[in-house]
Amino acid sequence: MTGFDAGLKAHLERGLTTVARAWAVERSDGEVFGFTDHDGDLVFDGITFRAGTGLTAAALQQTTGLSVDNTEALGALSDGAITEADILSGRFDEACVRAWLVNWADVSERQLTFQGTFGEVVRVDGAFRVELRGLSERLNRPIGRVFQKPCTAVLGDSKCGFDLGTPGYVYEGAVMSQEASRIFDFGSVSGFEPGWFQRGRLTVLSGVAKGLSGAIKRDVLGETGARRIELWEPLRAPIADGDILKVVAGCDKRFASCRLKFNNTLNFQGFPDLPSEDWLMVHPTASASTNGGSRR
Repeated sequence: MTGFDAGLKAHLERGLTTVARAWAVERSDGEVFGFTDHDGDLVFDGITFRAGTGLTAAALQQTTGLSVDNTEALGALSDGAITEADILSGRFDEACVRAWLVNWADVSERQLTFQGTFGEVVRVDGAFRVELRGLSERLNRPIGRVFQKPCTAVLGDSKCGFDLGTPGYVYEGAVMSQEASRIFDFGSVSGFEPGWFQRGRLTVLSGVAKGLSGAIKRDVLGETGARRIELWEPLRAPIADGDILKVVAGCDKRFASCRLKFNNTLNFQGFPDLPSEDWLMVHPTASASTNGGSRR
């Protein structure tokens, strides 16, 4: 039991124990939820683990190799914990999960037994079932450098290095009207060229859908000068007229755009001079003329 908490180990060796399980779920927006199967709330690590949420977990399968540790958790949907609307909107997609075995009589005696992320979530009759994936799950994802002409970085990340706070690249404003949480009409938005936000990102800053975001498919100006932003997919929560939205300039990953639109040439993560497939298929010819014309 190397690395096992000494206090909890001694408690378990007594035979008569007062242990429970506790889970902490942290969403991508930083919101943290605590659950426990004990009949009373527990508090440690600055988190209140609430009882009565109905959250339970199946047996955890753990290995010493690189196989994926996995289990599943069952819980009730409620306004005070995980709601159906939050699941439908994707707020719990790939949320981080930690699980402890804890002595509820002395919460300082505890052991972290699982750490991973939310997988597939299934909703059934007012409850949910979620797959919990261990940290080794990430080893199943392909990694490495891709050699291609377009840039492989995401605008504003550590590889790109572009400061999205630079004036002229972000707009925040109230939406005038919307269609199906996918097409958003703003009033006159000056200072941005047509298509400036195409391939960019829209984020909701207020309202029911606060924190949700989507990729921008089109950015067009109407006849009256009003700006219309269309997403590839609708946001999974309702948007009301007057909600504040933020739109970030789009990047098409081309070297010319990196140089002219963002002045970020030194951080370009693609290979603009990589030969095309047509060049790779060129073969020797017996003709003395190589001007591309037909031989006679």
